[in-house]
Amino acid sequence: MRIKIQLACSECKRKNYATMKNKKNTTGKMSLKKYCPFDRKHTLHKETK
Repeated sequence: MRIKIQLACSECKRKNYATMKNKKNTTGKMSLKKYCPFDRKHTLHKETK
């Protein structure tokens, strides 16, 4: 039931990370605070297709 997702930076809109999530436990869109190498700071990364 786990699916692959891409995480995109909310500031520069680039896809920086790929991760897995359990669709049954996490029904909404996932968002994590991760390091963006293009902005050189920690920003919010949201789930994309």
